[in-house]
Amino acid sequence: MQNREKSDYDSVISSYFGDEQVTALINLKVETKEADIIAEAIAQNDSVDDVYLVTGDVDIVAVVKFDSYQKLKRFLMETVSSIPGIKESKTSMVVTTFKKNGELKFEKGEVETSD
Repeated sequence: MQNREKSDYDSVISSYFGDEQVTALINLKVETKEADIIAEAIAQNDSVDDVYLVTGDVDIVAVVKFDSYQKLKRFLMETVSSIPGIKESKTSMVVTTFKKNGELKFEKGEVETSD
C-alpha cells in the first residue's frame, strides 16, 4: 500500500508542477556532531541556493531549485538520503513567491485579504 500511496502522490505533484522549475525548502534534523559535514555535503550541489544551520525544531534548512519535480525527487532520494547523520527530512515546495531578496513579486492591490 505504501508504494501505491507514493505513486499517487507523485502523480498529483508531477501533474501540478509538470516540467516547470521547482523551488523547495528542505528541513533536516541531524546528528548534532555531524551538522557542519552534512551542511557542506548538501551545499555541494549546484541546484542548492542556500544552506542554513538554524535553531529550533530543525537543524539545517536548504533552499533548492531544480528544473523539474523529478530532479528534486532524485536529489532527495539519491543524495540527501545517502548522507550519514540525517535523522529526518521534510521538504516543502514553493507554490507562490510574494517577496524575494527584498523585492515584492506582485503588484500592490493584487493580493486579496479577507476581513
